[in-house]
Amino acid sequence: MGPFDVVVRNARVVTAADEFTSDIGIRGGRIVALAVELPMGDVEIDAQGRHVTPGGVDSHVHFDQPTGDGSVMADDFLTGTVSAACGGTTTVIPFACQQKGQSLRDAVNDYHGRAAHKPVIDYAFHMIVTDPTPEVLEDELPGLIAEGYTSFKIYMTYDALKLNDREILETLSVARREGAMVMIHAENSDCIAWLTDRLIAAGHTAPRYHATSRPMLVEREATHRAIAFAELVDVPILIVHVSGREAVEQIRWAQSQGLKVYGETCPQYLFLTADSLGCDDSFEGAKCICSPPPRDKKNQQVIWDGLENGSFEVFSSDHAPFRFDGPDGKKAHGSEISFDKIANGIPGVETRMALLWSEGVMTGRITPQSFVALTATNPAKLYGMYPKKGTIAVGADADLVIWDEGQRFSLVNERLHHNVDYTPYEGMSLSAWPAMTLSRGEVVWDGTSPHGSPGRGQFIHCSRPDPARPRRRQSELPL
Repeated sequence: MGPFDVVVRNARVVTAADEFTSDIGIRGGRIVALAVELPMGDVEIDAQGRHVTPGGVDSHVHFDQPTGDGSVMADDFLTGTVSAACGGTTTVIPFACQQKGQSLRDAVNDYHGRAAHKPVIDYAFHMIVTDPTPEVLEDELPGLIAEGYTSFKIYMTYDALKLNDREILETLSVARREGAMVMIHAENSDCIAWLTDRLIAAGHTAPRYHATSRPMLVEREATHRAIAFAELVDVPILIVHVSGREAVEQIRWAQSQGLKVYGETCPQYLFLTADSLGCDDSFEGAKCICSPPPRDKKNQQVIWDGLENGSFEVFSSDHAPFRFDGPDGKKAHGSEISFDKIANGIPGVETRMALLWSEGVMTGRITPQSFVALTATNPAKLYGMYPKKGTIAVGADADLVIWDEGQRFSLVNERLHHNVDYTPYEGMSLSAWPAMTLSRGEVVWDGTSPHGSPGRGQFIHCSRPDPARPRRRQSELPL
């Protein structure tokens, strides 16, 4: 037996701060040495001078999540994590969603049951708070945060999920006191409902009208309101899946005032536009329905700029896997249905990393260090996993991606491993894909086939992240 279980040789290591050539020594699933000419390991992997980045932390995915509207998510914790691993992601954080009237703790327990014996990579849970009763706010939420469920999401839209303004304030107050990170889906529900009713009354029901019902101003207004609430309560928040200029301007203003307001965006806002939902009344556009919807080419550039200028801390997939054909996906309520009834969300957990490396790093739009920060380091820090996850450093888990670069190929759904019958990025020409993915030193993707047994993924109890600590002493505010 050698001093290392695995040695990755000739790696062009990239972290959020540096790039350097090194061997990587791994023992017991962790990185124990970074140096040139390390002694032999029991297993030798030659990176051949290629870029090696930390395994991705996809901090916004939906697996096997109850929907309540007749639709069923196509990916469970097995197919979803296999797909993630094949795309270079080694840690995922899906959502334990509380249904109204349900105990929050019961929702978390149910989600553990859904995950049991399935994940091939490591995972944690965010919570979704939809029913902030006194028992939830005073007992369940603080207790769960203390147990390692240190982040939760709240919605400002969707009837089954949304909180009113007072409920948002009460919930943010708990996050401040307990040191949790709050994710907010910021869209104005009443504006959307008003526009939707009028569009349907006028006979405009095709998928493309989903974008019409959610103009940028509904995201801008809700983002502004969420920031105001966070300022009042003095608590950090993260605005999820930001789509364009108007919401970005709100986030940038908050950041200029010294507020701890973070932004997240997703591939759909870099690579899709409103035209992806269709320029006619074809139902094909249902494949690209997500909320907020993709905008236009000018807003794509705003999002690209935000990835490099600090507007965004996180680049996630918001993987929401609904099949296009069949009775329980995009057509859950019939064959071709009104845009407001179509299952909301698109798949992306396997394509997130390659899209950004190919079209961001290799085109010079962003630096390799920014790529690592956005896809791994920042989410690990924000959600209490760093430095176990999100970096290549002695003591960190040996979660690594070796990149295959330079040979262009056409992305087709047949090469992906999710359980969805399409990808919205079908036909895109890419020049990068993971040649190998290691999770805690074990190969889970070899460039051709997935590996790793179901259930090898470990659940992570997250710590309270540093950014969630309030700026003022508790005594300064009557909270």
